[in-house]
Amino acid sequence: MRVWLAALLALIFSIALPAAQPRLVPDVSEREVNIQYSFTGARLLLFGAVIYPDGRPADSRVDIAVVLKGPPQSMVIREKQKVWGMWVNADSTRLASVPGFYSVASTRPIKAMLDARTSAIYELGLSNIHLSPGEPDASLARFEAGLRDLRQRQGLFAAHPGTVEIVDGSLYRARLPIPARVPVGTYTAETFLIQNGRIIAAATRKIDIRKSGFEKFVADAAEANPIAYGLVAILMSIALGWLAGVLFKKD
Repeated sequence: MRVWLAALLALIFSIALPAAQPRLVPDVSEREVNIQYSFTGARLLLFGAVIYPDGRPADSRVDIAVVLKGPPQSMVIREKQKVWGMWVNADSTRLASVPGFYSVASTRPIKAMLDARTSAIYELGLSNIHLSPGEPDASLARFEAGLRDLRQRQGLFAAHPGTVEIVDGSLYRARLPIPARVPVGTYTAETFLIQNGRIIAAATRKIDIRKSGFEKFVADAAEANPIAYGLVAILMSIALGWLAGVLFKKD
């Protein structure tokens, strides 16, 4: 009787208590990326390990997706229209939170790993970036599509399916290109472990992208004294224009 009771209690606890889930231990090759006058871009390495409760990889396939995004910014988007041969501003809309940079890499295409609802919740995929519109209207989808297309052509929004490598079911790595015109600020590197259409683990790391050297001096001066910075810029433009006129003056 006691044996049957012990077996029944074990069955009840196995049903009531969820199985221990694996966890992610992520890291990045650089916690700080410095932008100098010679900066032409970089490739950031995101890597880490999947720690399983029993020390053995899962029986079924697991996938990894990594997202690097930031910093958020408010933006007004204006649509151009040609009127009487001239391009003028027409409709506009405000987006409260647009990431200055967004890049996602994954072992497979996002649609092959997750359903549309889960992808939207976790902002996985270019079409799922939360832009936080100020006043949703019928034309919002057109503005958002235009913004995504522009950012993709600038290299600021990118997707890299099939570029995350998983070794022995537990070690992973991915390289994300960072363009030269990437904005400065604090970025978030998110890693997601996916299995059977579900996200079973996630982890986050912070990365700072900042200017250094002469670029930092100019940026700090413009922020601390915007009026003086503007006047100096105007005077320098006038001086350079005068110098060019002197040097290339024809007799």
